[in-house]
Amino acid sequence: MNITIVGAGNVGTQIAVHAAEKGNKVLMYTDPNRINKELKIIDEKNNITNKGIISLATLDEEIAFSNSDVIFVTYPAFKMEEIANKIYPYANKNMKICLVPGTGGGEWEFKKCIEKGATLFGLQRVPSVARIIKKGDTVKAIGYRKELKIASIPKSKSNECKEIIESIFEIDCKVLPNYLNITLTPSNPILHTTRLKTIFNDYYEGKTYDKIPLFYEEWNNESSKLLLKCDEELQCICKNINLDLSEVISLKEHYESDDEIELTNKIRSIIGFKGLETPNKMLENGFVPDLNSRYFTADFPYGLSILVQIANLTNTNVPYMKDTLEWYKNIVKENNEYDFKKYGVTSINKLINFYKI
Repeated sequence: MNITIVGAGNVGTQIAVHAAEKGNKVLMYTDPNRINKELKIIDEKNNITNKGIISLATLDEEIAFSNSDVIFVTYPAFKMEEIANKIYPYANKNMKICLVPGTGGGEWEFKKCIEKGATLFGLQRVPSVARIIKKGDTVKAIGYRKELKIASIPKSKSNECKEIIESIFEIDCKVLPNYLNITLTPSNPILHTTRLKTIFNDYYEGKTYDKIPLFYEEWNNESSKLLLKCDEELQCICKNINLDLSEVISLKEHYESDDEIELTNKIRSIIGFKGLETPNKMLENGFVPDLNSRYFTADFPYGLSILVQIANLTNTNVPYMKDTLEWYKNIVKENNEYDFKKYGVTSINKLINFYKI
């Protein structure tokens, strides 16, 4: 296949290696001066496990997209509209566009591409924890999932998309009932946001911290408690939508934890999460949250906000989600929040009909 990877970060580099290793022609939509042609994946012991040679890195949109069979988009949610508009002129019935991960409302940004005949599909979660070790050269990938889950719009193309993912990653892939099962996934939109709120709950402009805890390795029960409350609210949203959302799995089941103490211990123990820092900036007199991190710029206005808006459409009471989102709005100066009204979604039926395609 002719495969284009949009973005050369953690996930983009990882996908590029696997896709190229399998004999596909891989182009990367990125600055060609900042990436090597041979890319590598290493494991937790720094052993090279996979190598892949890409054909080309380019920022020329015609070269990158005009002949693509599959395009993997690994940009953060706030850049989806921009990249969708760049791909749109080249969208056609033979093109498949995959969002990794698929949360963040990107499916609506690509609606025009779908209307031109392209297939949009997404992964419910990333294949593994991946972290760049050397930009444009090496990524460390730990804890590959035993199963990946995908959904497509239109749904009739799901099996074709499933085969693409399985051929690249050699991981069994499950087709979800519809793409809304991805949109409502209880991952970063509540995982990152609740953790940030509990760490920086007392933050205000001018305040600094002497020390900031590691994001996962020093996770605490307060964070788990809020996360589980938001997870319960998300399950309530699902119950109020007349669509098969059986694959929006509760975090209690996902992490095999019945209460906040078990959840804290589980999150702290995940090897792939070890050592990951909470997004922060160091000033002369201490540390402050890094409000430019995608944990803030994507997971609140494009993650949690989407869940709250769907809750409003379904008349579902979600006080913990709303309180967390309100906290974010109070500490940021600009709020470029995702808005379903932009796409003409003013009722739950209009939302649901899109996912029935």
